[in-house]
Amino acid sequence: MMICGQRHTDDLNLADKISQVKEENILKNPDFHNWGSSIIKGEDGKYHLFYAQMSKKIGFKSWLTDGVVSHATSDHPAGPYVHQEIVLEGRGPGHWDAYTAHNPRIKFFDGKYYLYYMSTNTGDWKFTEEEFQQARSQGIPNQFRSIVRMNQRIGVAVSENINGPWKRFDKPILEPSGPIAQITCNPALAKRPDGGYIMIVRGDKPNVKYANGKWPSPSELIRSQAIALSDSPMGPWEIQPKPAVGNLNSEDPAIWYDDKRGRYYGVYHAFGYMGMITSVDGLNWENAKHYKVLDKAIKKADGTNIMASRLERPFIYVEDGVAKVMTVAVLEENKNSYSLFIPLD
Repeated sequence: MMICGQRHTDDLNLADKISQVKEENILKNPDFHNWGSSIIKGEDGKYHLFYAQMSKKIGFKSWLTDGVVSHATSDHPAGPYVHQEIVLEGRGPGHWDAYTAHNPRIKFFDGKYYLYYMSTNTGDWKFTEEEFQQARSQGIPNQFRSIVRMNQRIGVAVSENINGPWKRFDKPILEPSGPIAQITCNPALAKRPDGGYIMIVRGDKPNVKYANGKWPSPSELIRSQAIALSDSPMGPWEIQPKPAVGNLNSEDPAIWYDDKRGRYYGVYHAFGYMGMITSVDGLNWENAKHYKVLDKAIKKADGTNIMASRLERPFIYVEDGVAKVMTVAVLEENKNSYSLFIPLD
């Protein structure tokens, strides 16, 4: 429950901090769709971006089979960023993270960098290389897509250096339970002020049914955001019985602890806008006082607007306790997608 006297500390208004964006705040690639991103300041003083990419040769939906996590750097948190390398991709059959690496979150805890990501495999279904390539070339038909979707899990790669090498592990770090079922994906993490770690993780609502390889439509209420706690960044993680968000079709949460206000904040996308939730204890969440953060129309400094068909994967970069940049993934109506870094004044 909310601690008495702390309600008045919920005065963060990110919507009022949104600044106009310039070209330097946009990261595009001619060969890849850029998607969600996560920023950290390295020990070298530079800003390091870890972001999702999907080859344009295969298509935007290839995030389920051929996504990669890339690394870029900048002298400023809002860019411009310069691509450096691909750091994670699917490791192939026989691994839990066989077919993709997607939706990264980078964190630094106690001298090590932790790169959390989502991946998938085909479970008990065995595909020949020919069948797999055919499925990819056909835009991932529903039956194959439902299999790789249902095997989504979260893992972590660890390094003592922001430039790697990255050590990966034989198993994912979290299985669905409690208020989420079937999948775990889209992790967001923070260190707790009282010790330990907190994660918001997305899964399906437990009553969602899949039949004959059919995937529910995006308009159906199939998503739930759960809270998981651990004493270590590696886990084991324990999913809590009460969801952070269970009654709204939302996903892609970001989370941080605001020392000044003595509370957690989280930002998610709700298929049309970005909303913000808050919690004093990390277990009981509610809409923040200034709930709505951003919609799909984003102003640019040149007087034009970005009109997003999809606006997803929010991340808030916090430095010295202050929210400095909001990153989002943009898919325009022309199907061009890129990473956007919105300065927060």
